[in-house]
Amino acid sequence: MDIDKILSKLGIAELNEMQQHAAEAITGSDGDVVLLSPTGTGKTLAYLLPLIQLINAQWSMDNGQWPIALVITPGRELALQTDTVLKSMGCGLRSMACYGGRPTMDEHRVLKEVRPQIIIGTPGRLNDHLGKENISRYGIRYLVIDEFDKCLEMGFHAEMQKLIKSLPGLQRRILLSATNAEQIPQFVNMSKKGTLINFLSDDEQTSERVTLYEVRSPQKDKLETLRQLLLSLGDESSIVFLNYRDSVERVNSYLREQGFTTSHFHGGMEQRQREDMLYKFSNGSANILVSTDLASRGLDIPDIQNIIHYHLPESEEGYIHRVGRTARWNATGRTFFLLNSEEHIPEYVIDHSPLNIEHYDPAQKMASGQSSMVNVPAPPKNATLYIGKGKKDKISKGDIVGFLCKKGGLEPGDIGRIDVKDRYAYAAVKREKLQQVLRMAQGEKIKGIKTIMEQVR
Repeated sequence: MDIDKILSKLGIAELNEMQQHAAEAITGSDGDVVLLSPTGTGKTLAYLLPLIQLINAQWSMDNGQWPIALVITPGRELALQTDTVLKSMGCGLRSMACYGGRPTMDEHRVLKEVRPQIIIGTPGRLNDHLGKENISRYGIRYLVIDEFDKCLEMGFHAEMQKLIKSLPGLQRRILLSATNAEQIPQFVNMSKKGTLINFLSDDEQTSERVTLYEVRSPQKDKLETLRQLLLSLGDESSIVFLNYRDSVERVNSYLREQGFTTSHFHGGMEQRQREDMLYKFSNGSANILVSTDLASRGLDIPDIQNIIHYHLPESEEGYIHRVGRTARWNATGRTFFLLNSEEHIPEYVIDHSPLNIEHYDPAQKMASGQSSMVNVPAPPKNATLYIGKGKKDKISKGDIVGFLCKKGGLEPGDIGRIDVKDRYAYAAVKREKLQQVLRMAQGEKIKGIKTIMEQVR
């Protein structure tokens, strides 16, 4: 397997130090591996690259029995994202994401059709498939637990124990986390061949590439101050974190009323709506994501410039994961604490920050002309199209590009990220070209098939 070719396909020049250590530990031994490394350092790739090498070697030995590996994630978004990364590697292995929120029976039909060597899923759904014998437990040799600290919390502990006990052929376990766990789980064999790779710093919880700001609100209700802050940030990509679902709905509605283009995200939304919202934000069709801490884990969106704490983080660990959404890889970022007169920045932030916390006055920034869009919310560069045909209709990314150019009058440079699902697809197009493409391509056929095309709002 040509790893350099895979890296080139992913647009990565070389592995970082942590990823090199992980690859050596996973492929160079037959023991369990625990990898601790900050968010944004590339842990997904750190285990996927060596895992696909192990599976390629094991596949011929097991006479095609599937799956060979299970990857457990605490949430569906991380499962979907990991599956997308794996497919984009073009390594020749089949994979599938399994998660709640859709019928198990539907997933079973796809599982039988795909016969994946790697299944990525949430603990409850994987237990469901194993219990119903929808997948074979006997061929599973490798178990990866991503964000194992979260997976082993109270709500998941029983599910995890049940799952691990049901895998008689398990040979290796690979665990990953962005925070120091209080203890390594008992089912990991660290006594003989186990390897602990720790790239976490004891003294520094926030990257020195992240600048911290304090923003004071004169009112207890911080909506107006948030509006001013977002105006001062112009068209930069920002996540606004809140602690409650109803607060997300309230703040998102307010910002939309004020003319901002936003996505919002929390656990009470339908799965399709959550996917739509994340897609809009990740492809540049919304500048702002308003979310609970559900978005603090498992989202690998590389160009988030600002993290805004509308509500203070509920724990130090929660803060670390929030801030980990920015300054990913070698980028820089900013985090803003939005505070009323009764609130203060938590001590753990001050104690572990490598930089001083600066005061930020949005009104002053706008008055001094440092904001590019004073008093007018900056529009995002893109808009998202929903196209009602997908892989099952034999539609590819190339087909969609050809359709949008030929029927919608677009140039290739007008088209951004395209994602093709089984029964539908998303495509990002330049915002100023949206109405043109909707008008020209409406009712037209893609590969001889009529389809629905509409804006994702």
